[in-house]
Parts: sequence; structure tokens; C-alpha cells
Amino acid sequence: MTGGNESCTAGPTSMSYLTCLTYILEEWTGVEHIGDYLSYAFYLLWLLFPLVVVFVLPGVIVILFYVSILLLHIYKRKNELKEAYSHDVWMGAREMLATLWDGHGRIWHGYELHGVENIPEGPGLVVFYHGATPVDYIYFSARLHIMKKRRCSVVADHFVFRLPGFKILLDVHGVIHGPKEACVKTLEKGHLLAIAPGGVREALFSDEMYAILWSDRKGFAQVAIDAKVPIIPMFTQNVREGFRTLGGIKILRSLYERIRLPVVPIYGGFPVKLRTFIGEPIPYEPNVTAEELAAKTKAAVQALIEKHQKIPGNIFRALMERFQTQKKED
Repeated sequence: MTGGNESCTAGPTSMSYLTCLTYILEEWTGVEHIGDYLSYAFYLLWLLFPLVVVFVLPGVIVILFYVSILLLHIYKRKNELKEAYSHDVWMGAREMLATLWDGHGRIWHGYELHGVENIPEGPGLVVFYHGATPVDYIYFSARLHIMKKRRCSVVADHFVFRLPGFKILLDVHGVIHGPKEACVKTLEKGHLLAIAPGGVREALFSDEMYAILWSDRKGFAQVAIDAKVPIIPMFTQNVREGFRTLGGIKILRSLYERIRLPVVPIYGGFPVKLRTFIGEPIPYEPNVTAEELAAKTKAAVQALIEKHQKIPGNIFRALMERFQTQKKED
């Protein structure tokens, strides 16, 4: 190795650093023309770099989730003695995580929340369109906590409760799986509750056309009727431009329908502009059926999409909207 290094600088003309490194590697490995192999490797890296980025960026969100979980465990350990004397030992932890996620939303997406005045002082059922990931809901709940000191529980799919290490995070933020009775009980306690009727199917298989995939689901409407609370429609602009899925591949759709697990790859993590719009509440009416209320809610969410989202969605346009000072209303 030393002899090879000395030969790099020997003679009247010194080799470049890269040429020298190539020479040393050839001597060390015994492989001739290793520079050609390295050039080809660098070319492949340059060619595949965009593809690597779009699949690696979603990992940032996963890392943030586990950072949140780690912070909660540290917080719990630090405050074990206070638990017996506090009615809500996790209050400080929620403040900390709200600041963390709101900061990420502001920096990465220039996140904005509009229509917060439409959220009632008492309980209400927030119904929203589900993007490829629920990151927009996380930003919404963080901003709501900071602005109004309001806590919003959310209904999640069963697979979320199987994710390793997530139990403490779900417990602290009041994430529930259901059933209907648990949802009604949450609302009767005076809390806000959020639900995306499209669930995982809408997350994975809707696309840049922003089709609402609720099928004939009306359980959420029955929850609002039983709890006698208003429904608050919500939509986030460009939510499908931040993250997208390969849901258009038929074999993946068939596999999901068979095993009901989110097997469809997600890509993106692009720093597009995200704006959450909260519509006017749909008040409780005792004579309205669940089918009628579900239809009214779907129409309200559809109206928010048509008003605030250019269809089809476009990633480049959503990126450029980061430089707009006013929210876009079509």
C-alpha cells in the first residue's frame, strides 16, 4: 500500500487524486481496469438516484414516528413519580410532540391550516379524505393542539396497532380502532374524533384524480347521530402529491383485498405545499338517517376537493405552490 501511494507522486508529473486512488485499488484488489468499473457504478448511481430518493424519503416519516416513541419513553421514565399526582401526566409530552410535528410540517411542507373557526367548542366528528399517508392529519392535530389546546382522537385501521413499539404513541394520542360504541363514548366525553371513511383502501388506491373511495360506508354517520354531534368535513390540498402509491398495479390490489394489509409500496415525501381546509359543520338532525348523513358528508368533502384542488394533481405544480403567498381557491 505504501509503495503504491509513493508511486502516485513519483516523477515530474503527479497523478490526480482519483487516478491515484484507482491505481491503489487495482494493486490492492488485483483487478485490472477497476476505474472503468467505478465509472460504471457512478453512472448507475446517478441514473437511479431519483428512484432511490422517492422511496427513501418516506422513511423520514417512519424515523420521526420512532423518534416520537423514544421521546415518550424518556418522558415516561422521567415523570414516573408525578403520575400518581397528575390528572394527565402526558400533557407535557403532547406539547412536545405537537411542537416536533408542527415544526416538520412548517419546514418541509409550509403547512397551513384554514377554517379552524369551523371547529365547535364542544365535541364533533372530523371526517377527512385519506391521502397515501396520514401525515396531513398529524400536522392538523399538532397545529390544533398548539392553537386551541384541543385534543383530537382518531380512528385507525387494525394493522396500526400491530406496528412494533407504537402502543405508547397510540395510547398517548387517543388513537382507537373502534368499535362504534368506543367512538360514541369518546364524543360523549366532549372530545373531538376524526375518521377517514375511505381508510386504507382510499389511501392506497385513490390517485391524483382524488376519487373518494368510501363505498357504502355509513358507520361514521351513525356514530355522529348516536352521539348527537356535528360532522366537520376536512381536506388537505396536495396531499396525494406529497406521497403517492403504486396502487394502479392490479396484482397489488388483488393481494390487498385478500390479506387486507397495506402491501402497496409508497413513494415520495416531496416537500409540496400542504393546506388543510376545514369546511362548515353539518349539524346534528334527529330525523336524518345514517345513509342521508353519509351522503351529505361525502358531498361536503367532495366540494372541498373541487374548490381547493386542481385535478389531476401535479407534483411540480404542488412544489411551485410553496412560493405562493395566498392560498389557491378555484
